[in-house]
Amino acid sequence: MTTWTKKELLSRPITHIDITAFDARPVIKSYKQMAYSARTLANAADIYSMMLKDKECAVILTLAGSLISAGLKKAIITLLENNMIDAIVSTGANIVDQDFFEGLGFKHYIAPGSPEAPPVDDMTLRDMMIDRIYDTYINEDDLRACDAATHEIFNAFAPGAYSSREFIEAMGAYLANTPKFAKNQSLVKTAYLKRVPIFVPAFSDCSAGFGIVLQQTEAIEEGRGQVAFDSGKDFRELTDIKLACKDTGLLMLGGGVPKNFAQDIVVAAELLNERKGGKARGDIGMHKYAIQMTVADSRDGALSGSTLREACSWGKVDVVHEQMVFGELSALFPILASDAYHRAQWKSRKGFKFADMFEKGDGVPTFAARVAKRV
Repeated sequence: MTTWTKKELLSRPITHIDITAFDARPVIKSYKQMAYSARTLANAADIYSMMLKDKECAVILTLAGSLISAGLKKAIITLLENNMIDAIVSTGANIVDQDFFEGLGFKHYIAPGSPEAPPVDDMTLRDMMIDRIYDTYINEDDLRACDAATHEIFNAFAPGAYSSREFIEAMGAYLANTPKFAKNQSLVKTAYLKRVPIFVPAFSDCSAGFGIVLQQTEAIEEGRGQVAFDSGKDFRELTDIKLACKDTGLLMLGGGVPKNFAQDIVVAAELLNERKGGKARGDIGMHKYAIQMTVADSRDGALSGSTLREACSWGKVDVVHEQMVFGELSALFPILASDAYHRAQWKSRKGFKFADMFEKGDGVPTFAARVAKRV
């Protein structure tokens, strides 16, 4: 029986796929003449390119599941760099434990063997301070350093409650303005530089949660003010984006809280519109385009597998341009993203710079004023 050392187990870093290095357009073209998931993926690719061609449509990306650790970081950064995403709603793990973590210079590693027949049992991994995500390993010592970095960033805030967007913006600034991190690839950093806001509705459910526990506990012990996450402010700020931009499209990777959060801003915008004398439904446009890629289905009634057509009954998603793609994300998303990159609809598109809406004292500008400030 082979005896593994920690160094050996953490010796093969995950390599992030480069969607610019291959052209998926011929694959998508072929898929259009096929059936099942091939054809739905091809239809989704057409819808994403329609979103990008529609210059008045803002694209909201949602992320659920362990996607950055799986090797999708570079693909998402490419979309950000080329104005193909205007806002992100995500789980905390993707943004903090995985992307910010790698922005600090740490890595995710390929586990030897397979999850079905692992060469090292999980109790041994625990003793070695190695954490496992399916067939990926993480050094727990590095994660503790990530927790400490979030703690440091949170301590720089004045006491009060903040949206996750505000903290994540500070994390992006931290990476961009710290020389030893500035060259590291990170979607948090890229989003900060491109003025693309990132929202994490369940922000405590990641390394940020450990950082906030440390900050609040120390603040209580030392008799000073605490900082806190304000998920209501997250919802309000993302709703402000919908109020400022009539046409929106969803590119949803996985389901869960990010999916529902991004869909619900239509209803929240309608409620605010009704409060000002408008219609509860009708004045605010549903999400004009929508794609969801997921392995979940609707048989158990759970949120992640609920269809986009079901969301139409809630007034959230229009059914003219929507597509469910049932399949595993690490295999399918790079094909869709490469196709969109090489179709190049983004070349005549400008980013919306939604993060600038929330600058202190700036307020929420009119749609016309905001468009004038685009990249």
